[in-house]
Amino acid sequence: MATKKAASAMPRRASNAMPARVARAVKIPTPKLDTRPQWEKNLSGPQRDAYLAITNLFKSYGLGTLSTKIFEFVKNGYSADTISILLQETPEYKKRFAGNEARRKAGLNVLSPGEYISVENSYRQIMKQAGLPIGFYDTNEDFAGFIGNDLSPTELKERADLAVQATALAAPEYKQALRQMGISDSEMTAYWINQSKSLPFLQKTAATAAIGAEALQHKLTFDKTYAENLVTQGVTGQQAAEGYARIAQEFSGLQTLGQIYGNAWTQRQAEQGTFLGDAQATRQRARLISNEGAQFGGSTGAARGGLAQRGGQV
Repeated sequence: MATKKAASAMPRRASNAMPARVARAVKIPTPKLDTRPQWEKNLSGPQRDAYLAITNLFKSYGLGTLSTKIFEFVKNGYSADTISILLQETPEYKKRFAGNEARRKAGLNVLSPGEYISVENSYRQIMKQAGLPIGFYDTNEDFAGFIGNDLSPTELKERADLAVQATALAAPEYKQALRQMGISDSEMTAYWINQSKSLPFLQKTAATAAIGAEALQHKLTFDKTYAENLVTQGVTGQQAAEGYARIAQEFSGLQTLGQIYGNAWTQRQAEQGTFLGDAQATRQRARLISNEGAQFGGSTGAARGGLAQRGGQV
C-alpha cells in the first residue's frame, strides 16, 4: 500500500516541478529602446545626406544649435539652398554674424560666412601677436563691431602696432602710474585698439596717468582718485608738470615750517592750493612763509630754500 502511494505520488511531483523548470528556461524579451537621434530614425537617402552636409557646415560656423531646425526643414522637403536662406533669418544666425547686420544697415556689402570667419581669424591672430590679455578683444562679439565698422585686418594691425609702440616708449613714470591704476601694458594697448569704444575712458585714464607721472617724477605720492578729480576739474598734463615742480621745490621747507609752528603741511594741501586755488590751503602756505620771514628773515631756518623771498606767491 505504501508502495502504491509512493508510486502515485511520483508523477505528481514531476508534474508540479515542470512549470518551474519551464519558467526558468523561458526568457521574456525586453523591448529595446531606439536611442538614435531623430534625423537618423526618420531620414534616409538624399535627405539624410542633405541633413548631414548642412548641419556640419553650420557647426563649423559655431551654430550647431540649429540642427533641430535643419532636421525639420529637410523632413519637410526643402532644398539645401532654401534651408540656408531660411537659417540666415534665425536669431542665432543673426547674432553669430552680427557684424553683417551692422554692415547692411550702413550700406556696406555683406560678407559670406567664409569671408566673415576668415576676417575674425585674422583679427584674432593680430591680437595674439600684440600680446593682448586673454579675454580682451578676442570674442566674436568684439569682432562683430570691427566688421560692422569695416575695419580691415591691415588697419587693425597698424593700430595695434602703434598702440604697442606707444605703450613701450612711454616714460617710466607714466608706466608706473598706469600700473598703480591697475592697468598693464597689454591692457593699455588693448584700449588703444578700439577708439570709438574706449576713447572717453582712455582719455581720462591717460590724463590721470599723466598727472600721476608728474607727481612720481618729483618724488611725490600719486593718488589715483585725487588725480582723476584733477582731470575732472580740467587740470592738464602741462599744468600738472608746472604745479608739481613747484610743489616739490618748496614742499620739504613748508613741511618743516609746519612742524615748527604746529601747523602741518601736506601734499594734499599743496595740491589743493596749486591746482584748485583752495583758499584755506593758500592762506596756510602764506602764513608759513610769513612766519619764516618774521623768524629768520627769509635767509636761514627750516625753509632755507628762501620761501619768503618768493613772497608767498601761489
